[in-house]
Amino acid sequence: MQVIPVLDLLDGHVVRAVRGERTAYRPIESRLCAASEPLAIARALLAASGARTLYIADLGAILQRGAHVSTLAALRAALPGIDLWLDAGFADYASMREMFERIEAVDRHDGQTVDHVAPTPLATLVPVFGTESLRDIHALHAAQAAGLAPILSLDHRAGQLLAAAELDRSSAWWPSRVIAMTLDQVGSYAGPDLATFERIRARAAAQTTVIGAGGIRHRADLSAAIDTGATAWLVASALHDRQIGAAPAGHA
Repeated sequence: MQVIPVLDLLDGHVVRAVRGERTAYRPIESRLCAASEPLAIARALLAASGARTLYIADLGAILQRGAHVSTLAALRAALPGIDLWLDAGFADYASMREMFERIEAVDRHDGQTVDHVAPTPLATLVPVFGTESLRDIHALHAAQAAGLAPILSLDHRAGQLLAAAELDRSSAWWPSRVIAMTLDQVGSYAGPDLATFERIRARAAAQTTVIGAGGIRHRADLSAAIDTGATAWLVASALHDRQIGAAPAGHA
């Protein structure tokens, strides 16, 4: 199973999630590195997990307190070969496209070089549409058509789907990758919500990959997640606290 590290950005800092209660988030104190700036933390998370994917929640954008455009552009420039899954509270395709264009504009400006010098390779941006913000399910099809391989995050709290708008309750519109996000479990050290994961996986089409999120405390939790059929799980606190490293291999 793949451990996908999570980077939460708020007010210019990497913060530690606490049960999805964003007013309680504070700047990170990590056992992985002494620094707390985003690039240092991102590199430490990737090294600890062995991942080539980094999930970024731009909480400033989600809470409409200011997107971390320059930070995201810097991460993209500094992490070539990494897939950056970005959840920035996209309501529709237009808001996603506008955010991506702002990031790309910073990268173009900062990446200016003399003629005939090849441009610096950049990390790949992948949009994550969370149901707590999404208002137009057609955004996923538009992003797919644009070649962006979008991801849907089915955001839950207290066992209920959080949805900013009335959404089609079927799975017909889901993309090929879906996150089973249980916000109550994020940063909780209460164990993963395997029941929600299994319920979503049972609804998904055979070709859909369902990714778990939240609650992982130790390697036994990773093994329990593997037993439900999970192939990837989003993790932050257990990595920062050195409770886990790369995930164990799947069971036969």
